[in-house]
Amino acid sequence: MELGSLPTLSHVSLSVVLLFFFSLSSSYATSRFTHHLAYPPHSQAEKFIRSLNLFPKDSANNSVKGDNAGFVPGKIVEKKFSFFGDSGPSVQDLGHHAGYYSLPHSKAARMFYFFFESRNSRDDPVVIWLTGGPGCGSEIALFFENGPFHIANNLSLTWNHYGWDQVSNIIFVDQPMGTGFSHSSDDSDTPHDEVGVGNDLYDFLQEFFKHHQDFVHNDFYITGESYAGHYVPALASRINQGNKRKQGIHINLKGFAIGNGMTNPAIQFQAYPDFALENRLIKRADYDEIINFVPGCVQDAKLCQTQGGESCVNALNVCENIFNRILVDIGFKINIYDIRKKCEAGGLCYNFSSLVTFLNKEKVKSALGVPKDFKFNTCSTAVKIAMLQDWMKNLEVGIPALLEDGIRMLLYAGEKDLICNWLGNSRWVHAMEWSGQKGFGRSPTVKFVVDGAEAGSLTSYGPLSFLKVHEAGHLVPMDQPKVALQMLKTWMGGKLH
Repeated sequence: MELGSLPTLSHVSLSVVLLFFFSLSSSYATSRFTHHLAYPPHSQAEKFIRSLNLFPKDSANNSVKGDNAGFVPGKIVEKKFSFFGDSGPSVQDLGHHAGYYSLPHSKAARMFYFFFESRNSRDDPVVIWLTGGPGCGSEIALFFENGPFHIANNLSLTWNHYGWDQVSNIIFVDQPMGTGFSHSSDDSDTPHDEVGVGNDLYDFLQEFFKHHQDFVHNDFYITGESYAGHYVPALASRINQGNKRKQGIHINLKGFAIGNGMTNPAIQFQAYPDFALENRLIKRADYDEIINFVPGCVQDAKLCQTQGGESCVNALNVCENIFNRILVDIGFKINIYDIRKKCEAGGLCYNFSSLVTFLNKEKVKSALGVPKDFKFNTCSTAVKIAMLQDWMKNLEVGIPALLEDGIRMLLYAGEKDLICNWLGNSRWVHAMEWSGQKGFGRSPTVKFVVDGAEAGSLTSYGPLSFLKVHEAGHLVPMDQPKVALQMLKTWMGGKLH
């Protein structure tokens, strides 16, 4: 779920539509160019969505003058950069890269990415991070969660001692198209489902590894949070498919991790009333009324999975009644991403305005190779609307095949998050049918200890691990940075059990 302002009651109907598929036999055309979405008119949907946007003045990050000029499909244009000028390490020593990839199955789409070589060793695993939304830039994670830097109050940068580049060579991608610094002059370049998302990212990674051949044989991991609970399994399946078919460069996929994700909506929506009651956000009488919405939600979510299209929009409209009613009962000032907190003045649950100011500086855009007339926004309304039929799809369905192939999965969740809470995530993981389902269900829950203190509770069996992180909300690497880094390091080392 994107990080945004809490809505007024009149705007709440799309509150859970804003979280921050795939039939692999579908064509690129199906996933990108041919859609007749059955959601409210653009102006109405945009009005609802803006109510949860971080900075809702602009609806999209999607257009740059002259996008078509010099467009070469499948080409990477990359440069090394430094934010430190002459006062820090040299550009060569840093190993910090930024670039654009021209998507081959598009009209004028350029996908932006950062690549930070490990501060430890170039032999460390390669990790790709995907921020949710859908339509929120990876820069939110880069500068506020697990990237190399933090933005200080005076807009200077400080090193993040718990950045994931301490143990990995990490890629941050602005996707789907229209997100962050990614742009196109043609709206049809924005994908509408996880087929398009998975194919675009797979194409990018193929070209990325051609450009960075020294990293081809490194272990590779996919990570992300929130709506990336859709993206991550889609990309993992696409890579695994490509490897099996010997398509292009073999990507050494070892595992994928989802933090506070939305992956199986039918099960996760059912968990909202239970989580709210257990955390004393609502009373028993409220609970007894709210659960009356659950059967209809489950039924319509099943129809979405089998019929797709308009049925998925209808399922979302029905299921969101569960969450909306909880918001009514608890009031709208609570931070739905961290129930310990209130939302800040003006309705924003988090204030990331420094990010927008910093990235829109002309010298910053010049250093990154971003067009000077391009305006960065944290999240894109246009992308959210384009992905509307994707929300209620169940992305868990492709995960068992990955586990059976020995590809490891880590699901982690901050225990104080409401919107993608640990309870709903735990339930779909336990309900998932695979050869290790019973073994996982029988496995003991043990303490996850960092620096001698209990930092979470862990359940593991074979390739599957579930970690509930203590004293953290939706953004675990921001709330518990040391714990998140230790989690990643331990998991990639095969020792998270």
